[in-house]
Amino acid sequence: MEDLQQKLLKKSKKAKLERFGKTISFLAILLIVLVVIAIFYFVASKGLATFFVDKVNVFDFIFGKEWNPSQVGENGKPLVGAFPMLAGSFIVTFLSALIATPFAIGAAVFMTEISPKLGTKILQPVIELLVGIPSVVYGFIGLSVIVPLVRNVFGGSGFGILAGTFVLFVMILPTVTSMTVDALKSVPRHYREASLALGATRWQTIYKVVLRAAIPGILTAVVFGMARAFGEALAIQMVIGNAALLPHNLITPASTLTSVLTMGIGNTIMGTLENNVLWSLALLLLLMSLFFNIITRLIGKKGAIK
Repeated sequence: MEDLQQKLLKKSKKAKLERFGKTISFLAILLIVLVVIAIFYFVASKGLATFFVDKVNVFDFIFGKEWNPSQVGENGKPLVGAFPMLAGSFIVTFLSALIATPFAIGAAVFMTEISPKLGTKILQPVIELLVGIPSVVYGFIGLSVIVPLVRNVFGGSGFGILAGTFVLFVMILPTVTSMTVDALKSVPRHYREASLALGATRWQTIYKVVLRAAIPGILTAVVFGMARAFGEALAIQMVIGNAALLPHNLITPASTLTSVLTMGIGNTIMGTLENNVLWSLALLLLLMSLFFNIITRLIGKKGAIK
């Protein structure tokens, strides 16, 4: 009886293997959480030094219109106004998303509702190819094609918000399209069948049933595309002009948070004001990425198809 009891209480090899797998999974998740916390702590500690060590006013930093950290203004405070870069980042992000959304929805509707076979064979590989193209390639194409086109059609130097918008539009289009395709495919089939059974035409079903049911997924795709556009650095740096000035129109040179960061972070000394304000810009980027992720999760929870 004692031998039988020991055999029954003894863990099997499968149970030990399952416990080992759970332990590995827990350690991997714990490592990811610790890395994320470490990144937030490192960027926050560097970025907040501008306000606690260098005594820069937060409102002067966010809403100031002059950016020249190495010089001091008439009030005796450094010129570290980040509003021109914030404005440039938000303008190119919203404009690129505004242009990409109708194209993405049209391509997704064609791939899922109009011609699924053609979409799967031709459009899907093209979209996947566009996703895999490096940012520097988009930047070179924008520099050699889009900038001269903007210069010839709209005037100016060609560098500016408009050129950056066109480049980001092409970059986020495949991402928004892929996620929109997934959103349309997630709409239950009986929605379409019920609409057609009630006498609706094919286009009425697509417009009034499928697209409306997929609105949360489409909004998630748009927000995700905006998050990528907001954080893009190299491609936008090559075509926007990199002038830390408040943009007055779409064809004058401007700058974004990422373009100023990539140009200046390697030319400053760690611990100086010039370096700390760049880390403050990085902290703003991190907070904006967190904001976009929160918006995406909220949209996903509210629009989940049950």
